[in-house]
Amino acid sequence: MARIVKPLTATQVQNAKPRDKPYKLFDGGGLYLQVSPSGGKHWKLKYLQSSGKESILSFGAYPEVSLERARRKRDEARAQKAAGKDPGEVRRQEKAERETASKNSFGALAAKWLELAEAKTSPKTLYGYRGIMERNLLPALGHMHIRDIRPADILAPLKELEKQDKTATCKKACQLCSQVMQFAIAMGALEIDPIPSLRILLRTHKVTHRSTILEPLEFGKLLVRIDEYGQRGGYFAVKCALQMMPYVFVRTNELINARWEQINFETCEWRYTVSKTNTPHIVPLAPQVMAILAKLKVGTGNGALLFPNMRDYTHPISEVTMVGALRRMGYSPQEMSIHGFRATARTLLEEVLHERYDLIEHQLAHTVRDPNGRAYNRTQFLEDRKAMMIRWANYLDTLREKARAEIHELPYTGRYLKEYMRTKGPDA
Repeated sequence: MARIVKPLTATQVQNAKPRDKPYKLFDGGGLYLQVSPSGGKHWKLKYLQSSGKESILSFGAYPEVSLERARRKRDEARAQKAAGKDPGEVRRQEKAERETASKNSFGALAAKWLELAEAKTSPKTLYGYRGIMERNLLPALGHMHIRDIRPADILAPLKELEKQDKTATCKKACQLCSQVMQFAIAMGALEIDPIPSLRILLRTHKVTHRSTILEPLEFGKLLVRIDEYGQRGGYFAVKCALQMMPYVFVRTNELINARWEQINFETCEWRYTVSKTNTPHIVPLAPQVMAILAKLKVGTGNGALLFPNMRDYTHPISEVTMVGALRRMGYSPQEMSIHGFRATARTLLEEVLHERYDLIEHQLAHTVRDPNGRAYNRTQFLEDRKAMMIRWANYLDTLREKARAEIHELPYTGRYLKEYMRTKGPDA
């Protein structure tokens, strides 16, 4: 005769106290609460497999799993048993599916893609990628299986960026999302990238080119104002950085992070690794640049950096500081930017000095290929580039002298006039 088990009550479960040895409180249908000497309470189900072997299923701990929920789990397991399925095997299959789904979630695949991108992406760019992922994509898509993501799911966070008028960020988020989708296709977790079908629904990002001065005489006036910057109380390292930039026209972060160990005073060369492409680059230094470096060496040569921060010599000056100097000279954001020195050099070298296009592009640290499609190495045409940089430096000196002769009125106007008058004195 089968023993009749009286169902448990919520109060009994709550008030069950630990004993010296583990004990069980039965609820019926094979469900029981096991109480351990340490006070832990765990729900378990005893059932017979189809082979007649007794097996145990764990349903979780109390109070996380209540009596009512434990009974529902018991009823589900009994229904599976009645359908000819082994509840334990069903649970193992569900666990395997969850693990597979977790591995193929957008968040997991995005993390793997970022790991691969780390080897061929600059730290600054990778930092931007992670920021867009964490702020704009993962909150909406991170938990979803890659196959379950619909175009509407992707469109929602992108449209939110458009509402905030962040079209550039929206475009980059769209590109990153597509990169993860393409990675998922390569891994066999997805068949089709839905991103191309979404682009027609997004606003086109208008590219705004950074401001620059392309008129030679006006650029010469800028060179004059840079020379006068130090006379008006400007930080010496900032002045030298601004004086060097027109001659070398490298990327701003490469200039401000320049180190003395990279400068060879014997060969008049600056050798460093391009941050954007992680490739070696050589900048031939004209005599005018060497003269600037000689003066700078007196001030900052005891440290590692050419252009150290005024407050902390272990950190370089910032691009913001250089931009601020341009603004104090009277140049608005619409007139000139620090990056604009590169555009000016590229334009005037080609259109005025008629220098070879491939030499200019190589000096800008752009990828240049020969007719067979092979990228030129770092020493290709080095002597030709040295000659070009000397011609360019002499041309800048000519522009500076012409501009100095042309300036007959105060070079600082508008809201900068008061500052100019204050620094020059009443006789200016």
